[in-house]
Amino acid sequence: MSWCNEYKQKLMKAEEAVRLINSNDRVYVGTCSSVAYKLIDALWDRRGDLENIEITSSLVSKPTSLFYETDRNGFEFGTYFMGPCERRVRNNGLKLNYTSFHLSQIDSWCKNTEPPDVCLFDVSEPDENGYMCFGPSGIALHRFLKESTDRIIVQVNKQTPYIFGQDNLVHVSEVNAIVEVDDEAAILGDPEIDEVTKTLSDSIVDMVPDGATIQLGLGSLSTAIGFELFNKNELGIHSELLSEPMMKLMKSGNVTNKRKGFMDGQSVFGFAFGSAELYQYLNRNEKVYAAAFTFVNDPRIIAKNKRMISINTTMAFDIFGQAASDSMGWKQQSATGGQLDFVRGAQWSEGGKSIIATTSSFIKNGKRISRIVTALPIGTAVTTPRSDVQYVATEYGCVNLKLLNMSDRVRAMISLAHPDFRDELREDAKKLNLI
Repeated sequence: MSWCNEYKQKLMKAEEAVRLINSNDRVYVGTCSSVAYKLIDALWDRRGDLENIEITSSLVSKPTSLFYETDRNGFEFGTYFMGPCERRVRNNGLKLNYTSFHLSQIDSWCKNTEPPDVCLFDVSEPDENGYMCFGPSGIALHRFLKESTDRIIVQVNKQTPYIFGQDNLVHVSEVNAIVEVDDEAAILGDPEIDEVTKTLSDSIVDMVPDGATIQLGLGSLSTAIGFELFNKNELGIHSELLSEPMMKLMKSGNVTNKRKGFMDGQSVFGFAFGSAELYQYLNRNEKVYAAAFTFVNDPRIIAKNKRMISINTTMAFDIFGQAASDSMGWKQQSATGGQLDFVRGAQWSEGGKSIIATTSSFIKNGKRISRIVTALPIGTAVTTPRSDVQYVATEYGCVNLKLLNMSDRVRAMISLAHPDFRDELREDAKKLNLI
């Protein structure tokens, strides 16, 4: 048990640990439900001593002074996927570096684009051999950051689950400083589900057969679909995200993972975001298997699952069915993420389907706006191109675009639009000789 002595030697207070950070360092602070908030606060308290610090992170949700104060005193930011705090930084006009790549290539961001000088990790308490788990979101990429960094400071958190899987651990001997905390991870509540979303969800659930392997994302539609899957049996999970409804499907027995054909018996995922109940459920649960995005999101790995049903959402479609899911105009909202990884992997799967869905319109300032447009606004990034998109769904139906020529694609997309916009879209298409 020599690691126990090393643990004690490295144990210190947060304000002492962050003194390992120097001016001009790039400091990674966490992702989603694995963020070192106590160390972030201690770093913020040191702001007067440091210059030219870049903070890297993703999907940080809890408000913290580091992200919310408008005067950052020399801090700038970098991310591979924007969340609430990263968008807050951008909206305050501060420097935010972001990039574009598939999550299956996360190792490149860790090692080449934004390699950290210092990593602040939120980890579980050590096991009997001195290994600490990277936690519900750190499992997705922290192994690559560990390999890239000079210094590692961990907050050993009583509330962070120890999750079984692949390369999910860091040893006491690999870290430079240890701080003990008892801190709740970011919690994601269930979103409100309106009637339009419910209608859309119903049509998509009809396309999920018993024995399917499922992938769901974040948001009201994915949550609605997840809770409606209680009518399905013998489901499996291979998903970038393990969400609240997925956990409840496992508890209810609707998910058995017996018919996946790949890693049967285990729910495979890259990160988890939900309630405290979800995080507790993951702790030392042999029915789950967590791994880095390079494994979970690899389309070749995804395709090994039978009847893989990938369900993603988007902000807008053009009339060819191209999906804009991460930016609108020149304004970045999230990131490329793993959408195209699963779009491709699901279609390569035996009996698989890729579905991208959205409500046909939304109301802003009292005005109805179409999510299906003739052309995406200038500057908008295409997340899933027309050559990859398969099923497209709105509350007005679901169409397999993969089988159609371009004229028929346009007609199909117009049929999926809100009735208020169909005539306008049809006239545009005629003027452009598309139909």
